[in-house]
Parts: sequence; structure tokens; C-alpha cells
Amino acid sequence: MIATLLVGMLCVYLLSFTVMFLLISRRLGREKMGTDAFAVGNLALGTAYVLQLLEGPTGLSWMSVVNHSLTLCALLAYSVGGARFFGLQAPLRGPLLMVGVGYAIAQVVVDAAWGPVARYALLSATCALCFAGMIAVLLAGLRTFARDLRGEVVLFVVLIGGIGVLNVVKLAKLLAGGLAALGMDSRFHMVFYVYMCSLATIIPPSIVWLVLRRLTDALRGMAARDPLTQLLNRRGLTEALDARLRGSGVGARLLLVDVDHFKRINDRYGHQAGDAVLCAVADVLRGAVRKDDLVCRMGGEEFAVVCLGADDATARYVAERVRDAVESTVLLHGPDDEELRCTVTVGISGRFADDASLARAMLVADAALYRGKSAGRNRVESAAQASGWTEAAPGLASP
Repeated sequence: MIATLLVGMLCVYLLSFTVMFLLISRRLGREKMGTDAFAVGNLALGTAYVLQLLEGPTGLSWMSVVNHSLTLCALLAYSVGGARFFGLQAPLRGPLLMVGVGYAIAQVVVDAAWGPVARYALLSATCALCFAGMIAVLLAGLRTFARDLRGEVVLFVVLIGGIGVLNVVKLAKLLAGGLAALGMDSRFHMVFYVYMCSLATIIPPSIVWLVLRRLTDALRGMAARDPLTQLLNRRGLTEALDARLRGSGVGARLLLVDVDHFKRINDRYGHQAGDAVLCAVADVLRGAVRKDDLVCRMGGEEFAVVCLGADDATARYVAERVRDAVESTVLLHGPDDEELRCTVTVGISGRFADDASLARAMLVADAALYRGKSAGRNRVESAAQASGWTEAAPGLASP
């Protein structure tokens, strides 16, 4: 009686979260992050348990066959949901149909050949293997696609491992005691369904938490990046600098990079071409700076590069590399297939060591940039140069 009550509660949990995942998936639009597949998994497993309550004595019946097939379909749907959450566009409908029909046929064949015990043992063994596969994928993901979710993945591994062990125990009991081991009021089934109810109350909210975390991370990323070039914006630059420089004692130099005569490009080719040029310049900057340098779009046609740990010679070397890379790159082809190129002027600040001194560095770099514009553009000017700095050969390997 208690086990039956637990199965009833499990059905309510699963079907309730089916509705929740469906609502969430509708609100998410195209990027559902697997919530639609999780809804299908909950619906399949909840329906399977409803059929278990209705099917009566243990044995071969259409309810029992559909029950077992839906159980495996639920595991497949959960796996597809996990894959979609991590960005893999895994199909669902076709594989579900194949697994459902194929396993139903396999059950009938196994029952006819070896009896009902073999059919129930097949389900337990198959489920145990599926859970082992899930654990293997999640553990591999700790080093690849799920590195940012280490705590959550470990929790899922533990929970899935528990239900996998219970299925192995269930298989052993079936092989040792036959169908009598499946009595609803046995101690094992009490433990089994208590554990399943626990999973039903832990895993779905955990999935909702992961979806919310991904959404907030995406919003945070959008707030920190320029929507046109996908470079850091000023807010993103400030946050990145705060994280890199806090307590490190490592200084930095700021390079302000301004596209020369950008208004002429907009006037001649249109704003759409101007936007394409800005994106192309952004790509050149990414390739010209060093690995750990920060690149930002300040606004309009002005960009910034923060050279972390750079001295004056290194900063000038990076600035000259940026200037030369932009000048030598074909950024766009015009309406008559003419090559569209442009140049940039770069102003370099002195050393600054924290986010608070960034504003001062910007003023100094902006003054150097203005001197470069006044001197004819397509050049590099630095604060050190204005103070009598003499250029030294940097002697650096290519960044």
C-alpha cells in the first residue's frame, strides 16, 4: 500500500514538472536548452508509472510492454535534453519512435523465448547500462563541455549512480527470486520508490536552476560585449580589468585605436558598409594583439587595447603591429569590387596598475591619439614619447 502511494506521488511529481518544462520551453523561444526534451522525458516516465499502477498482476500485457518501452524512451529523452542543453542539436522524435517500437518488439520476443523474468531482467539491465553511459559522458564532460558546471555535474553523477546501483540490485533479485522479487510491498521496492521520489523532487528543480544560470550568464555576457563586433564594451573592459589586476601588482598600458577618416567611409559606401568595416577592424585587432591582451570597442570608430604586463617598448610594439595589420588588410570590397582599406591612429598611455587609474590612462592615451591625428594620422603616439621617450628595439617574439 505504501509503495503504491509512493508511485502515485512519483506520477504527480513527474507530470507536474512536465507542465513546468513545457511552459519554460515556450518562454525560451528557439533556444530551449533541452527543456522540451526534458518535458517529454517526464511525460514518458510519468505515463509509465501510471500504467504500472493500472496493469494489475505482473506478466506480459500491453500495459506492461508499453510501460517498459516508455521507461527507455524517458531515458533517451533525458539524454537528448542534456545534449541540447550543452549545445548539441540532437534529434528526438525519430529516435524515440525507433526505441519505443523496437523495444516493444524485443520484449515480446524475449518473453516468448525465455519467459517474463527475462523480460523484466532485460529492462533492469538496459537501464543500468544507460545510467552507466550517462555517468561516463558526464565525467568526460568535466574536462570539456561541462567544466563550468563541476558541482552540478558531480551531483548528477551521484544521483544517477544511485539509481543505476538500484537497477543492478533489482536485476540480481530478479535472477535469484523471479517475479516474486517485484512485489510492490517488498522492502527493496520501498527503498527503490523512495529514492525515485527523491530524484523527482531534486533533479527537475536542478535542471531549472541550470537553465536560469545559463540565461543569467548569457545576459551578463551580452551586457559586457558590444553587439556589433562582439568585443568587450566599456563595462566589460572595466570588469575584466578589475578581475585581472586586483591584487596582482601587474601593470598595464592602454592603447586607444581610432579609424582614420571613418566618416568618409560612411558617406561614400553607407552605414551598412561602415558597420562591416568596424567588424573587420575588430577581427584584425583580435589577431594582432597578444594572447592575454584585452580588446574593447569604446564607441563609434574608436577601440581600445589593454596590454597587460607590458612596458613602454612592448606597448609600442603591439601598437605598431595593430597599425600595420589594419593598413595591410583588405577590409571590404566595394560595389565595383574595389578593395576597401583604411588606416588607424594609436595613442598609448603610461603605466596604470588598477581599475581606478584607468580613467587617467584614458585621458593620457586620448591626448596621445589627438597628437597622432594632428601629425597626419596612420601613426602611433605615446605618452612616453611626448616626455622625451626614445624608442628601443623590443626584441620580442611575435605575440
